[in-house]
Amino acid sequence: MTERILAPNPSLYTGNGTNTYLLSDAAEVLVLDPGPVIESHAAAIIAAIGTRTPIGVVVTHTHPDHAPLANPLALALDVPVIGFGPGLEFLPDVLLADGAEVAFGTDHITAVHTPGHTSDHLCFRHGSTLFTGDHIMEGSSVIIEDAADYLDSLYLVRDLDVKRLEPGHGAGIDDAGRAIADYIDHRLQREREIVDAVNEGAGTVGDIVDVVYAGIPSGLRHAAVHQVGVQLAKLSRDGAVSFDAGRTTEQTEVRPR
Repeated sequence: MTERILAPNPSLYTGNGTNTYLLSDAAEVLVLDPGPVIESHAAAIIAAIGTRTPIGVVVTHTHPDHAPLANPLALALDVPVIGFGPGLEFLPDVLLADGAEVAFGTDHITAVHTPGHTSDHLCFRHGSTLFTGDHIMEGSSVIIEDAADYLDSLYLVRDLDVKRLEPGHGAGIDDAGRAIADYIDHRLQREREIVDAVNEGAGTVGDIVDVVYAGIPSGLRHAAVHQVGVQLAKLSRDGAVSFDAGRTTEQTEVRPR
């Protein structure tokens, strides 16, 4: 059985909040993505577990809206913390590699390493469902650290042929294949838009943001600058543009190649 508990941390970047999942079988429960340290949310998770036996606290990645509650919650439940590796406010007891299984009752989830959003990002397959963390979200694209890794990870999850996605933010997605295909199309379209903008005279990252992200809310412009810089780093390696992939600012120059 899968249950979703919404953390009360809404924002521009988290939507309505972080989805915490309880996965249970035979009275044993895994907690997936406990979220930030919010006392009321920790209490809601513990109350939802009820008389069932907790087995572990698992995270998809170590961003502050997903992982910080893991260690204090696991301490309260007397269970191990499970993840790809340590991060800010996160110290796992059990490290997971791609393909590792985490059992609960007679069931299990399987880790799928999906770098791109972060280098430590894991999705988790449970039968025909994939828990996607911040790899894919309902109704939104995601901020990425490495565009090449992210695209490769999208192809990877496409080839898993799962039917349903349970994201870290937003509602569940029934047509997994269509959602993944849309994400791939979006990333490739962004590449084309950026190259076109550069070829048509955009000479800085800020110029590209003005063209590709026209009308973006001011609170998201910093994220758009980051996204363009990450995408330009990939395009530079691909030979499509000339770009110094150091620290990216709005004034960082880019040239056609």
